[in-house]
Amino acid sequence: MSESPPISRFVSLRNAFISGALLLAPLFVTILAFGKIIDIIGGTFRPVFFFFLPEALRDRPSLTVLWDILATLIVMVGVTALGYVSRYVFGKFFFSVAERLVLRIPGVSGIYTTVQQIVGTFGSKSRTFTKAVMVEFPRKGCWVVGFLTNRAQGELQARVTGEVWSVFIPTSPNPTSGFLVLVPAGEIVELEMTAGEAMKLIISGGAIAPAWPVSRQADPAGRNR
Repeated sequence: MSESPPISRFVSLRNAFISGALLLAPLFVTILAFGKIIDIIGGTFRPVFFFFLPEALRDRPSLTVLWDILATLIVMVGVTALGYVSRYVFGKFFFSVAERLVLRIPGVSGIYTTVQQIVGTFGSKSRTFTKAVMVEFPRKGCWVVGFLTNRAQGELQARVTGEVWSVFIPTSPNPTSGFLVLVPAGEIVELEMTAGEAMKLIISGGAIAPAWPVSRQADPAGRNR
């Protein structure tokens, strides 16, 4: 295959000029727009501002400069306020409209609602399901993955013999429902995997298992006794 001819110096300079112009164009438009807005605000409200000043101060050149600076600050504050409004007001409005549209789609609405419940219950801001554990449930010899929700000893714990902890056992693949069981503390196996990894394991039905070093598999039970 023949090599492509080298780019001439003229073409290289032309491409560099076009690239520079494309970079400067948004900046130029922004400066032009700001200047136009400042002129409009300054020209509109300047007579009102000057009306309340003594006549001896109205003809001073420094006063015009001061007003231009004040008009610039007013425009900057207004643009900043508009940015906050567009982000927090319009953003929430369009998000709520999009959410309502998604909830009207058959099939998709159920998936979206389930995912929303999972994120709300087991999201990063939740402090309830932070420790993944393993307990024998619903009978001896059958192990399930759950979440340690409470170590406090209240009425429920006081009415049984020994120290028991609250464990939530979610169902698979929909973890928004499950069982609350009180398990003796010595029969709870605290896992090293994170709550997020445990949730992936439950939702996938065991297909997505977090990696674990081989050196730690010497004691598979690892009970917290």
